[in-house]
Amino acid sequence: MIIFLCAVAVGIGYTVKLQSEKKKYEDLAKEAHVTEMATPTPTPEETAAPTLESTAAPTEEAEKPVIPIDFASLQAENSEIYAWIQIPDTAIDYPVAQRIGDDSYYLNHTIDGAEGLPGSIYTETQTSMDFSDYNTVIYGHKMKNGTMFGTLTQYADPEYMAAHPEIYIYTPDHIFTYEIFAAVTYDNRHILNSFDFSSAEGRQAYLDSIQNVRNFSTHFRDDVQVGTEDRILTLSTCNGNDDQRFLLEAVLKNEQ
Repeated sequence: MIIFLCAVAVGIGYTVKLQSEKKKYEDLAKEAHVTEMATPTPTPEETAAPTLESTAAPTEEAEKPVIPIDFASLQAENSEIYAWIQIPDTAIDYPVAQRIGDDSYYLNHTIDGAEGLPGSIYTETQTSMDFSDYNTVIYGHKMKNGTMFGTLTQYADPEYMAAHPEIYIYTPDHIFTYEIFAAVTYDNRHILNSFDFSSAEGRQAYLDSIQNVRNFSTHFRDDVQVGTEDRILTLSTCNGNDDQRFLLEAVLKNEQ
C-alpha cells in the first residue's frame, strides 16, 4: 500500500509539473506574438501615389518583413533563443534555442532553465542559426499531452498532412516558409553525423534514405519536388522505440 501511494503521489506530481510547464509555454507564446494592433499602419503620405522624388529603389530597411514575434522580449529572458517555429492550427508554436558547447542542454531543460521535461525545441551547434544549411534539424520531445513535438506523428495521416501543409520559421530578420513533403518513421542514426551535406552526393543519399522507408507510419507527398539544391527542414522526435525516430520533412519555398 505504501509503495502504491508513493507511486500515485509521484504520478500526480509529474502530471502537475507537466501542466505547469505547458501553461508556461502557452503564456510565452501569447507574450511573444505581436498583436495586429502593434503592427505599424501606413501613414497617408506612405499610401499616397508615388511622385518622381519617391520612385527611388526601396532601402534595405524598407524591405525588411514585419516579424510577428517579439524577439527583443524573448532574448531579454533567454539570449539563446534565436528563432520561432509555428505550424498553423496545430499545437506547435515554440521558441527555438541553441546552447553553444552543450548540445544536450535543452533536451532536459525548459526555455526558462528549469531542469527536466518537457525540455525545449532546439538545434545542435552543428546547425547554422541563419537556416542556410542544406538540412536544418530541429529536435523536440514527443510529449503524451501533445506539447512540444507530441503531435508530429499525426502527419503519417495523409488527410492531416494535407490540412497542415506548411511550417513557418521566424528569426529577428527573416520569415521562412517550408512546405511539408514527408513524414517518416526513421532509424535512430544521428542525421548530421551520418551524411555529408556539403556534397550533392551526400544530400541525395539522405533524400534516398527518406524515400526508401516503407512502413505504415510514413507518408510522402508526390506533388512536392525536392532536390539537392533546395534547403530542407527536418523536425525530429522520439517514436516510442529506442531504435526509431519520427521525422517530418519540409522544403523551403519562400524566404522574406
